[in-house]
Amino acid sequence: MAHRVTLIPGDGIGPEFAEAARRVLDASGEPVHDSAPKYAGMNKANPTALILSGALMLRHLGHPDAATGVENAVRDVIAEGQATTYDLGGSTGTSEFADAIIQRLGAGSSTAAAPTTTA
Repeated sequence: MAHRVTLIPGDGIGPEFAEAARRVLDASGEPVHDSAPKYAGMNKANPTALILSGALMLRHLGHPDAATGVENAVRDVIAEGQATTYDLGGSTGTSEFADAIIQRLGAGSSTAAAPTTTA
């Protein structure tokens, strides 16, 4: 089981800094499972949890359209079943699965527009 230790600064270093640090730490998105070290360098791990954690962070940072685009792209790629990792019944590696999601984002998801950025 993975453990995470977090240090939150106290108000002694400045209440504004302490509050900002708390907001960042509260928003730290991370996959819910371990990092699968036995698959390191083998292009076998399913990156869905990591990618969706990124979508959660986008939503938290005020980019809901981008988050929805990522979520929809992941869902669409998995639903198509053409570029899924072995644990989802496919034979695609980690990087090919991620590439399929990136390609879907570039083409726009079937149910939502591709994420937009603001300057």
